[in-house]
Amino acid sequence: MPLYIAKRLAIGVGTIWAAFTLTFLLVHSTDNSPGAVRLGMGATPEEVEVENERLGWNRPLLTQYADDLGKMVRLDFGQSLINRGDVRDQLSDRLPVTASISVLATLLAGIVGTALGVVAAVRGRGTAKAVNAFSGFSLSIPSFWLGVVLVYFFAIRLDLLPATGYSRFSEGVGSWLQSLALPVITLAIGGAAVVARMAASGMREALAREYITTLRAIGTPEWRIRYIHALRAASLPVVGALGVQFIVLFGGSVIIENLFALPGIGQAALFGATGNDFPILIGVVVMSTAVVVITNLVLDLLTAVLDPKLRTR
Repeated sequence: MPLYIAKRLAIGVGTIWAAFTLTFLLVHSTDNSPGAVRLGMGATPEEVEVENERLGWNRPLLTQYADDLGKMVRLDFGQSLINRGDVRDQLSDRLPVTASISVLATLLAGIVGTALGVVAAVRGRGTAKAVNAFSGFSLSIPSFWLGVVLVYFFAIRLDLLPATGYSRFSEGVGSWLQSLALPVITLAIGGAAVVARMAASGMREALAREYITTLRAIGTPEWRIRYIHALRAASLPVVGALGVQFIVLFGGSVIIENLFALPGIGQAALFGATGNDFPILIGVVVMSTAVVVITNLVLDLLTAVLDPKLRTR
């Protein structure tokens, strides 16, 4: 197991380094410069050149790369070119928002999707067809359109939940959950559809195994066979699907965060891209990649626990 973890850590560190390197090269291949971004359109070429010199943009590329790489290791992404605030502090303040949405949506998708998948596997063809129809319909709905529909019904028509905005956890659990309810449901519906299909397929495969027949022959209660032995065997693909869902939700939160006016990482990525705020862009890429790497590491450990054969790889 230690060697297994060490290999995954080495791959994770290499992934973060590759993401940083690629982003660094893309930033330096653009026509814009940090001096032009900071000073704005009204600055003269001479003023832009002086600002670029002050920011170190005119240094040799390898020197800048080595310097920025060393700062990245210390989680120092510099200052925003637009608001001049510390990038690490800004992203650290936004990270809990995106993490909350992604974690809650993944949990909700896991609970609903697993329940639907188990029911589809044990209740017969009619239920299975209904679950498949729900899954297909849910996967075909664009998330932004679903979000608009949910806002219309639950925020405008019924006035049950806030349409936009974010309440911090420190301001109260109730208001925090209310502010996240609509974006979480919006993201969870598609995830639940994917998990439901994986859970149903895994349960059918598990229930058809020989040891399940043996358990029935020795008189093991059916509920124990289904919801303990078979469900545990079917949990491996479900865990994998949930891990992928979390990564997709965390990395694809731009549309939802802007739709619901949530100050998360996705919103920062959009502002950084449209405003050519290079430090913000690099910080978002590195932080998002680190979250993906950590998620994959946790997922690998969970699958290794559920399937000991993987530990020997």
